[in-house]
Amino acid sequence: MVVTTTDILLINCKHILIVLLILGSYLAPRTLVAQQTSTSASGESKEVSDAFLESFYEALKQKSIENYALAIRALERAQEECGSNPQAAAIVFFEFAKNQIKLKQYNLAEINLQKVLRQDPKNQDVLETLYDLYYLTRAYNKAIGLVKKLIEFDQDYKEDLAHLYQRTKQYQKALLLLDELDVSWGESMYRTSLRKQIYRQTGNTQGAINNAEKNRKKNPANEREYLRLIYLYSENGDTTKAYQTALEWQSKFPKSTLVHLVLYKFYLDQGNTKSAMDSMKKVLSSNNIEKESQYKVLGDFLTFVQQNPQYQAALDSIVAVFSKDNNGQVFEQIAAYYLSKGNKELALKFFQKGTEVDPDNFTLLKSTLLLQLEFNHFQIAEKTSKASLEIFPAQPFLYLINGMAHNNLQQYKAAINSLVTGLDYLFDNPQLEKDIYEQLAIAHTAIGNTLKAANFAKKAAAILDSN
Repeated sequence: MVVTTTDILLINCKHILIVLLILGSYLAPRTLVAQQTSTSASGESKEVSDAFLESFYEALKQKSIENYALAIRALERAQEECGSNPQAAAIVFFEFAKNQIKLKQYNLAEINLQKVLRQDPKNQDVLETLYDLYYLTRAYNKAIGLVKKLIEFDQDYKEDLAHLYQRTKQYQKALLLLDELDVSWGESMYRTSLRKQIYRQTGNTQGAINNAEKNRKKNPANEREYLRLIYLYSENGDTTKAYQTALEWQSKFPKSTLVHLVLYKFYLDQGNTKSAMDSMKKVLSSNNIEKESQYKVLGDFLTFVQQNPQYQAALDSIVAVFSKDNNGQVFEQIAAYYLSKGNKELALKFFQKGTEVDPDNFTLLKSTLLLQLEFNHFQIAEKTSKASLEIFPAQPFLYLINGMAHNNLQQYKAAINSLVTGLDYLFDNPQLEKDIYEQLAIAHTAIGNTLKAANFAKKAAAILDSN
């Protein structure tokens, strides 16, 4: 017998496909993939043809390189070779669906997945694929039925079911299921967030409060339960209960700094300035409160100081506490706040503090230099930009600022050297290029080189005209 190249290819295809199916890497209904043959109703074992294997392998290859349309054509050929083999047909239907999903042919994909499930209704892989399809197409009511079947394989799908109930506005079912999961598994941030979302959607603030009260009693050592309850009372407009809860919290946890996240607001509303200041200081100097919450309090603190400038010294003391973290973000936040209020002098003060602790922050540096020039602090701007060029040697903006500072200090040759160097680092920034040319024109005019000055002024004007 003579073995041809084609024979070898078909044999290899068959062996490769069997391995792939057993590993489950491409396919398919998990109860169907571990064998090369299928059994008919009469019990007769029927082997799939080499032509089927060749077409099917071609489909897998095309799908792997994202040629989904070509994969479908190969599957159509494989389907023709299936004959009366139901398991091979199911495998083809599943692959059809996978490629159709990629091509956004969602209706066809659903039809093919349902064909597989009619033969193997409890196939987890197919159920999961159909569930993903329903979720993708927002067919949430259909997805609910699929998830209920998937729960038999994996209890984690109960959370998906609660989410689907929320999506389909079956809020009571969602809340009951969330309560059941909390009892069985303990609380989770995801379920707590979903429950809050349901309360907001239904406007059931009292339900949210009742739930928070229940959790607080169940977890008396958890300060966060007090915080959650206070926020809910505040959102509901019941400031009296919110304040009473805060005082109860403080009495049970007298050394807590977390309680001052809410107390300072109550004190401000009551006009109790001293207590408000004390609470804010405790929050801002605490090592147990996350920075995001501290920054929020800092914003309120800044507003307070803006309205009560006599407490500026207190702000300075808070800044001193934050500066120990070497975090320029704090100074940037304070400076940006004052800048938004039109107080550029205080903004510059904090921008400069920020660059001292965070010299690698280019955004902070840029804001600092621009304000230094605006306030005619040319010597400081020259020193700052020069020092910054050691960190950012390829930043043309810094060469521009350095050149501008030298020009205003009547150090024209130094200005020219810096500006010309900056041109070497320019890339697709017409406005910056124009600014450098204008400064070069100023420097050359000052030293009497009118020809070069006119040339640079002309180049600057040309950039202006082209934009």
